[in-house]
Amino acid sequence: MQTFKTHQRPTPSQNHSNRYGIIDRSRIAIAFFLLTFSFISISCAPHSSENTTKSPTEKNVLNLWWDKGFSLEEDEALQQLVSKWERQSGIDVKLFFQTPDELLQKAQRAIASGNPPDVLYSDIGSSALFPRFAWEGKLADISEAIAPVKHLYPPSVLESIYLYNNIAKKRSYYALPIQQSAIHIFYWRDLLKKTGRTESDIPKNWDTFWEFWQQIRNDLHSSQTRNIYSLGLTMSVGSADTNYLFEQILEAYDVRIVDSRGKLQVDDPKIRQRLIQVLDWYARLYRQQYVPPDAVKWLSTDNNINLLNRSVLLTPNATLSIPVSQRSDPETYRKLGTLEFPNKPNGKPMRHLVIVRQAVVLKASKNQKAAKEFLTYLAQPETLADYIKLSGGRYFPVMMPAWEDPFWTDANDPHISAATKTLLEHPTRPFYTAQNPAYSQLQEQHVWGGAIDRIIVGGVSAEQAADETIETIKQIFSAWQ
Repeated sequence: MQTFKTHQRPTPSQNHSNRYGIIDRSRIAIAFFLLTFSFISISCAPHSSENTTKSPTEKNVLNLWWDKGFSLEEDEALQQLVSKWERQSGIDVKLFFQTPDELLQKAQRAIASGNPPDVLYSDIGSSALFPRFAWEGKLADISEAIAPVKHLYPPSVLESIYLYNNIAKKRSYYALPIQQSAIHIFYWRDLLKKTGRTESDIPKNWDTFWEFWQQIRNDLHSSQTRNIYSLGLTMSVGSADTNYLFEQILEAYDVRIVDSRGKLQVDDPKIRQRLIQVLDWYARLYRQQYVPPDAVKWLSTDNNINLLNRSVLLTPNATLSIPVSQRSDPETYRKLGTLEFPNKPNGKPMRHLVIVRQAVVLKASKNQKAAKEFLTYLAQPETLADYIKLSGGRYFPVMMPAWEDPFWTDANDPHISAATKTLLEHPTRPFYTAQNPAYSQLQEQHVWGGAIDRIIVGGVSAEQAADETIETIKQIFSAWQ
């Protein structure tokens, strides 16, 4: 298998002349072009690379399309895995890397033209498109790959891939879980220390948690001249970070958009009132200047950039991309901290949303047998565990035996161990797309970002924004009846 050179990721450097240790913004922007958990279309020309193996006929080649990693380690880990499978199977592989948004666009065009890849892995597609593809009968049933290892997955992971096929009128396993992540909160430990506080001083209750960071900001302003905001909350239309964070806050306020059977619940007056509460909470944080004014325009990399540039004290993010990007700089890596969300407003422990990243076999694949054989190989516990570990720790394993590896629990790594604790010691749930594929369109149409924008930019009330959003959701779901 011929291997094309991939770009070494740049490392943001610190500006030591500044009392805050500001990291150069232009370097961060370059780094996060490759490294951050990007869910919006990148404005530059797409970067892609192919690993191709010459073969007498194209039909003998397995076409494998995969999200380009945000570190060199991620791409190399997959290349090693594919090379080993080629040697074992005798089947050649054409491995195509593409940035996440561009990959999905290319894949949808390829499917529409009747020439899809054989295997597709997509972070975004896992929640936004794969449930719909299963509904439309575009995915192959891969139950035979899941069956031998089914007992090794937790129920929440299995739930995320047990999808409904509206053509076959049945549920089955239409995706292979590869890795997972929850939404964590990242912050500057050294700035907290500057105010005379430690991690043990951070409140666990909802309101006092967010107010605490405003007080930290005020204390820093009294002794420093640099402007800094408390919270790096993405509030823009078009950013998946807005979607994921808003979904977590809905969980905090017990807003159940659909029930366990996937039935829409927005006509319930209690749900409407709680949605109003959430929207009002967002708008209030913005108006009280907890959040940078330009957060309403942020792309999905901007919360990462603003944290590393020390423009904000903390930011939520859906992977460990922020600390992983700083691993080559141990000093900065240690200055960062990783937190779980505080308790819900009602005082109960938070249930964290888990995003399960998946690979699928397209129904129109020309090499469906080889594609399923590859996923069966990938699903072997040792194979999958090694791949995720070699990828650098941005994601967490989906198989329970891998959790016993000290790599994931080492207290000397403050970020990976914290993420492991969140996923293993606290209640979690998958996104609602597993219950009803119609829900994927809420993300695709950026319904939550639109509601926030209507209040903050458009000036409407939280009540009006909630009612407009509920009507939009009902229209989306009615199209799936």
